[in-house]
Amino acid sequence: MAAQDGRLRPEVDRFEHGGYVVTLLDGDAALDAATGRRVELLREAAFSGTVHAATLSVTRDPGEGAERYLLDAGVRSGPAVRAPRQPLSSLGNDPVSALLSWRKAAGDRWATRVVDGMDVVADQVSRWLPPPRRVSAVDNSGPASRVAHRVDGEVDATVEYRTVQGGGESVTLHASVPAAQMSVAHLRAMCRLLIDAVTELAGPPSTGGPSGGPPVAPAITLSAVAESGERVTLDQVGGLDEIVARLREVATSFRNCRAMARWGARRPQGLLLYGPPGTGKTMLARALAHEIDATLQEIHTPDILDKWLGASERNIRAIFGRARRYRRPTVMLFDEFDSIIGYAGEGGDSASQAINAVAGIFKQEMNDLIEANPRVIVVATTNFPDRVDASLIRSGRFDVKLLVPAPDRRGRAQILAKMIRQLAASHERTGFVMFADDVDVDALAADSDGMTGADLAEVLRRAQLAKAMQEARTGADESAIGQADLLRYLAELRNETTRTDSHQRPWRRPSTP
Repeated sequence: MAAQDGRLRPEVDRFEHGGYVVTLLDGDAALDAATGRRVELLREAAFSGTVHAATLSVTRDPGEGAERYLLDAGVRSGPAVRAPRQPLSSLGNDPVSALLSWRKAAGDRWATRVVDGMDVVADQVSRWLPPPRRVSAVDNSGPASRVAHRVDGEVDATVEYRTVQGGGESVTLHASVPAAQMSVAHLRAMCRLLIDAVTELAGPPSTGGPSGGPPVAPAITLSAVAESGERVTLDQVGGLDEIVARLREVATSFRNCRAMARWGARRPQGLLLYGPPGTGKTMLARALAHEIDATLQEIHTPDILDKWLGASERNIRAIFGRARRYRRPTVMLFDEFDSIIGYAGEGGDSASQAINAVAGIFKQEMNDLIEANPRVIVVATTNFPDRVDASLIRSGRFDVKLLVPAPDRRGRAQILAKMIRQLAASHERTGFVMFADDVDVDALAADSDGMTGADLAEVLRRAQLAKAMQEARTGADESAIGQADLLRYLAELRNETTRTDSHQRPWRRPSTP
């Protein structure tokens, strides 16, 4: 049984076109991930041997008042691609080389040492030689022979035909769709145009099947190629619906400067995210940066605090000095905020005085940062809001303060469902299933009381690692991760974890003067 907010496996959309069977996995997720970056969709394709490369990608241009999705596809066909350069050989066909080769084969230790030494030298020399020319999906070495428009129901694509070096040909397709109209249907249409281009260059696909059996159509798989875990969207956040809604409001105010200016409204310039460890505060900051297509600048304790007199003050001024010059949207993330400028106003030793000086500069810089550079928004995270001086985080500096609690049962089920769905979309292939059908996230959520999103991610990581290690040891394919596996690692983590007082005590909202 899946969680209440959806399924455990990615949405699967299958269709046929031009003799190919196309599987589109989680098209909506691919569109969500395309904000401000190019998402490559073509994961697997059984094109003919004359097709050397093909691409299909989507990008969302988040320009204010004119948001559009850009669809790009390309295919290159022609003669076989040149083989990669082989390392230099130390022996040639001359008499000396022939003698050395014969003496080495006969077991002569002197000849063996000479030849091995020459091989090392040749290998080192080969590393300095220029690599072979790599041919991309669309090689622009020749001028476009003609430009046309190719329409496939949902999209109107510009098509360019080129002759590439080596006698091959390439076709590139470009389409633009307003964000308000964009849907998965446009991805399907662009894939159909790509298949038409492949057929035009390389002919129809071969449909070879088992001996004596019916023909089998070649397969194409489309999905957003998995990236680093640092890349996260608000749609991937589970169990924090109210907080996600607030962050979407902040993102909307950030992107729509014209509406803000018309009403004389000032968007939030600072957000404070606080709560127990492992609840996803840093992840939320990264998701906000993705939502507004912003660069994420993370500031940690060593970036500011320094043992030398006056160095900490110079560091904080330099950080905000750079922030005032940023030319593109930027989220400044002060992670573990309490460790950077906490305890302001306490103590009379030199360390406390340095922290007080840093805190004072921080207050001054935050007073007018949004006026100095409206492209910047500050996010601070802390596990201990009671350790942060109230004057640092008052309204006007940090206008939004959000408690990020440990998830409840429903939240844990949502988190597990989204994590499992994302893993399946990233790693499952034809013939390989990562998670068994008996996985019940509601039962897992009931058995994981008190755990955070980080704990649940660790449970999944241990299950994945165990399966991978067993397969590496035996060489045989392992069965999918099932409910019993997840319950076992859930119990294992629970037994290992000792809850600290900070994890158990209720979290207070920071007071403001």
